[in-house]
Amino acid sequence: METPSGPGYMFDVSVLLPALDEERTIGECIQKIQIVFHDNAINGEIIVPDASTDCTADIARSLGAVVIHPEKKGYGNAYLEAFRHAQGRYIILGDADNTYDFSEIPKLIAPLKNGADFVIGSRFKGAIHPGAMSPLHRYIGNPVLTWMVNVIFHTNYSDTHSGFRAITREALDRLNLKTGGMEFASEMLVMASKEQLKIEEVPIDYYPRITPSKLHSFADGWRHVRFVLLMRPLPFIAVPGMVFSVIGLLLMAFFYTQGNIESSHLHTFILGAIMVMGGLQVILTGFLMKTYSVVHGYGRKTGLIGLLMNYHNLEKFILAGSVLILAGILFGISILIRWISVNFGELSQISTAIVSLVFIVSGIQIFLFAVFQSMMLLNENGNSPGQP
Repeated sequence: METPSGPGYMFDVSVLLPALDEERTIGECIQKIQIVFHDNAINGEIIVPDASTDCTADIARSLGAVVIHPEKKGYGNAYLEAFRHAQGRYIILGDADNTYDFSEIPKLIAPLKNGADFVIGSRFKGAIHPGAMSPLHRYIGNPVLTWMVNVIFHTNYSDTHSGFRAITREALDRLNLKTGGMEFASEMLVMASKEQLKIEEVPIDYYPRITPSKLHSFADGWRHVRFVLLMRPLPFIAVPGMVFSVIGLLLMAFFYTQGNIESSHLHTFILGAIMVMGGLQVILTGFLMKTYSVVHGYGRKTGLIGLLMNYHNLEKFILAGSVLILAGILFGISILIRWISVNFGELSQISTAIVSLVFIVSGIQIFLFAVFQSMMLLNENGNSPGQP
């Protein structure tokens, strides 16, 4: 199989193998890749970004691989450093634990030669051999995370966490990949879909490890969820918060107008207040997450977020928060006046006290949101609040 490197490429294929104490398997992985290169007339290179404390690096070098040592630890950081060294037209990503069959590299390259930009080796479309994947990962972790990515980003992946992938150098250069941990796997797929790359999946085999896994199921799973939510916080955080706030506000308004809250609907009224304040906090958190996403290059400054990232609009939020706080204080003062009017006797102003609390807490939330939002935007476009 010929894969002409073309102008500007020193190699047809660059295979990247991040390694962390894989001395028992790195040699076999490299030898399989070299056989593929030989049998398919591929001018290729093998790059091992290594963070091992065993003999992995020595074994890799002895077999002709290029060994690099990323300054920062982490799955994503290993690939980010390897990308800077790779000089192939096609980039193959794989693990050094021998769970992927590198003799299947031609299956990943073939779609690239036919016009695809990015190819994923799908374990769920292929064969997961006994003992290769724990039931937790196979039936819960991977399917749930894949479903999240597909729903949020309108994609149709079957295996978002396969580590066996291929991408053209041109397509890779279009992706602004940044994350340094295990969430790199999700980031690559999300950015590929955002850049509208032509993506294909091919079935692959997945084999058991012979060394202990480096994965931390819940910690690494949370990193993926966190990244996905960072990319799209509004529909999954802000919108549910808005629903809660509206329901809570309607409950409070309805029972407040009915009167006799203290004697008949107090608990429901309190529930409404909790929903208003909690929902508002969730909404504002969603906005902050979206702003963080935009500031760090994962989103665009458009629509509502564009308005919220305007310093002058943030000043309006500060004013709105201050007005709500003042309104809450006035309600509190009315309770005090009422108490004085009854000569500091018995008082039944619980509903008014709850309304005062909602106004004050909501005002503080909005005020602090605007302050924190402005802090995140201090260096946005290099402008200070007083600059155009």
